[in-house]
Amino acid sequence: MDANRKLKKAKISLMRSPKFALWQGIFMLGTVTVRDDIPTACTDGWNEMYGRAFIEELPDKQLAFVVAHEGLHKALRQLTTWRALWTLDAKLANAAMDYVINLILKDTDPYCEVIEMPMRDGEVLGLIDEKYRGMNTKKVFDILKQEQEEGGGGGGGEGFDDHDWEGASEQPAEEVEAQAKEVERALRQGRMLDGKINGKGGSNLPREIADLLKPKVDWREQLREFVNAICANKDASSWRRVNRRFLHMDTYMPSLVGESVGHIVVGVDTSGSIRTEDITRFLSEVQAIANHVHPEKVDLIYWDHAVAGHEEYDAASLMTLVNSTKPRGGGGTEPRCVSTYLKEKKVKPECVIMLTDGCIGDWGNDWDAPTLWAITDNEQAMSPVGKTIHIAA
Repeated sequence: MDANRKLKKAKISLMRSPKFALWQGIFMLGTVTVRDDIPTACTDGWNEMYGRAFIEELPDKQLAFVVAHEGLHKALRQLTTWRALWTLDAKLANAAMDYVINLILKDTDPYCEVIEMPMRDGEVLGLIDEKYRGMNTKKVFDILKQEQEEGGGGGGGEGFDDHDWEGASEQPAEEVEAQAKEVERALRQGRMLDGKINGKGGSNLPREIADLLKPKVDWREQLREFVNAICANKDASSWRRVNRRFLHMDTYMPSLVGESVGHIVVGVDTSGSIRTEDITRFLSEVQAIANHVHPEKVDLIYWDHAVAGHEEYDAASLMTLVNSTKPRGGGGTEPRCVSTYLKEKKVKPECVIMLTDGCIGDWGNDWDAPTLWAITDNEQAMSPVGKTIHIAA
């Protein structure tokens, strides 16, 4: 059978199966291409590419597994946590996601009625290990990273696919955001279809997908709105720069200056209750916002009862912000040390963004710049100064 027809048949088998109702919308996103220069299969998070020889080699159910596997990569790639992990170690992040995806697929069709893991010479192709059951991608990544650092290699083997995340990272931010919305829409529609076909509760929703679809006030949007408001107040319309388009009319109008912000300070609480994954998520989002508003400078300040670290990032080094590692925290949580430190160093940012657990007695009242408090896992905490948002676990 022709490779394209065989691939189409595999996708149809998934679309027709009630077991995969949740993922039907995901399977329809992006383009599918068969190529001679690809050894197995891959996705850039939106489009799928398959090697012709690989398709011809696999039995129908094994090919259907590969197609489902690539589809789930498209869904899970939209998670902010995944994007941060990819920045830290692309190969390890891909392996962690492979372990999670393959266990999801195994549970979706435990008796291999529609799919089964690819085999070659009697050996399973792909990464699967029961010890990772119930874990999310971040947890698996942390274990693999620890094994790697301890000399155990990390990764646990090779997957059957290899992804072009490098190419995907070069996409315009607007395109990435539009794709993420399409993925979420497809998952929500799939959830409704799954409920109709498989009963009121539907299939067991993977934890990471459940978190993605959970109704909530989006702290990321609140964070963006805060920074955008600073930009708007700063230079939405500037009389300092004349709009030349109106000069021929003897009319002087202000120029609209693009959204931009000069100097941002990001303060991170180093107390023990602030988890590394919280910092990674938070810095990943700050970095994404910075890519839009192009700050001249970002100061990253770690603090507890005193400033424990100070890192400076300019436009050229901003992409490495998410790789910053929290220093060991000390006793006490006194954010006033940051405002005092800024005054001592004569740092005058246009806004300050503070990540903390909110276990604070004295928030301080001497913040000279607009201040946003991003509080983790403590919905009762509310700063009396500035704006407060809450970051869900």
